[in-house]
Amino acid sequence: MIVRSVRGGDFASWLPLWVGCNALYGREGATARPEHITRSTWDRFFNPIEPVFALVAEDQGHLVGLAHYLFHRSTTRVEPVCYLQDLFTSTEVRGKGVGRSLIQAVYAEATRAGASRVYWQTQATNEPGRRLYDKVAQHRGFIVYAQELDPSAAKSVVQTGAPTAWQRYGTWPARRSLSIMLRAGRAPCRRRPVNAALASQRDAALARDALR
Repeated sequence: MIVRSVRGGDFASWLPLWVGCNALYGREGATARPEHITRSTWDRFFNPIEPVFALVAEDQGHLVGLAHYLFHRSTTRVEPVCYLQDLFTSTEVRGKGVGRSLIQAVYAEATRAGASRVYWQTQATNEPGRRLYDKVAQHRGFIVYAQELDPSAAKSVVQTGAPTAWQRYGTWPARRSLSIMLRAGRAPCRRRPVNAALASQRDAALARDALR
């Protein structure tokens, strides 16, 4: 079994894992994720200005697990933080170390990107998963709150003279995502080293553009 980055030709093998991952949390049937979300997620893995990445576990030519992770800023540290958003393995390989291998691979990728922390969420009832997580990470006791919003409501926001948070950040998500990766010392997806001084200059320029 090997863990590697996802490839463009993996879609047909990745899709059942993605469907299974969503079904695990009740997102199936009438509540299944729309096709455009699946396609957008897949496309982001290969977009060089997106901070979203995917690893897959392959066993004898078959994909048996996936891990999706992304990088973002934190107000409590200077370095990027890595969020492990999705982790899933096929039922036939559970208990055989595939999940652990995927987590360790995410740790390695986050370290390469200059991140100082990897974290993830799970349901309190996910006892099999939590038995593994207790061995490879620490449970800090936090409770997650969430509120769904209507993205279309942004169109009705009254514009003022001062730039809003959305104007400063949301209007330039791709550029700012790129700056995160440049600060980390490499361009996203390309795994190509970036000169630190040049990265700093580019990042400053992107920040100025975002405020215009």
